[in-house]
Amino acid sequence: MNIGKQKLDGNLILAPMSDVTNLPFRLLCKKYGASLVYSEMTSSEAVVRENQKTMTRGFTCKEERPLGIQLLGSNADSLVRSAHIITERYSPELIDVNLGCPAQNIIKNECGAALLEKPEVIREIIERLSGSLDVPLTAKIRVLRSLEETLKIARVIEKAGASALIVHGRTQKQQYSGKSNLDFIKGIKREISIPVIANGDIVDEKTAKHVLDYTQCDGLMIGRAAIGNPYIFRRLKHYLDKGELLPPQTSEERLDDFFEYEAMCRRYGLFSFRDLNVKAVWFTKGMKNIKPTRVEINKTKDIESLLGIMHGLRDNNISHIL
Repeated sequence: MNIGKQKLDGNLILAPMSDVTNLPFRLLCKKYGASLVYSEMTSSEAVVRENQKTMTRGFTCKEERPLGIQLLGSNADSLVRSAHIITERYSPELIDVNLGCPAQNIIKNECGAALLEKPEVIREIIERLSGSLDVPLTAKIRVLRSLEETLKIARVIEKAGASALIVHGRTQKQQYSGKSNLDFIKGIKREISIPVIANGDIVDEKTAKHVLDYTQCDGLMIGRAAIGNPYIFRRLKHYLDKGELLPPQTSEERLDDFFEYEAMCRRYGLFSFRDLNVKAVWFTKGMKNIKPTRVEINKTKDIESLLGIMHGLRDNNISHIL
């Protein structure tokens, strides 16, 4: 799949997710077959202010390329300035505009999915960004109440110069409840000429194939299903290429991923107890008889105690199939 001048080696993409898609996690997803990874959602206003925490979201390395950095904002001036700061510092292969975040704190600031009600603002943002960047621009949206309304936004984005459109098939009010509307995604793909990437309810091999076949989209974006499970990219790629199901990871392999994540956090200066505690819970999800251990993980107050539990799990050589 190609997005503008950027050629990808496949069509499976890691979604931008706050507090999830940092550099170490993106590297794990890339290792398992993600063709493109996106950074966490990055506030354009914070970038302009050179907020240190925000700027770490662009940390990158050659092993994860190509990289897309997603910007959030509603002011075209700030978005353009932040895009130039980001591209100068980190040289991402793509920039994405968040037009789909459903969180109330984002909506009240008239960002994310709130902009879907303002097509002229979207037009200005996309035109100015696409006209001033040397890298392809993508946009990520949610669907609106009707296909007609959603198509209006999709056409505005295409005409304004975006190189691809990512469509999450839920409305802002749905948040993450209900079902992703594949009919709306299919309708958008049929009506615009730039690549369309489907997002929402892609949780395993069969749902991935169904979404691709039904919508005829160019690619798939995987979000929540990858949390604690970067191996999903290998499973999806193998199934879509060969029609065969790979065996799930063993618990031992999942723990190996956790410790690889830990090592990368140390290497890139992104090591923190809070983050590692959350990731320990994620990476142990689904293991047999793991509930008491997960309770203990949640009770830990420091890194030493947390890593002691995780090393204990690995040393006990838990190798059954999840």
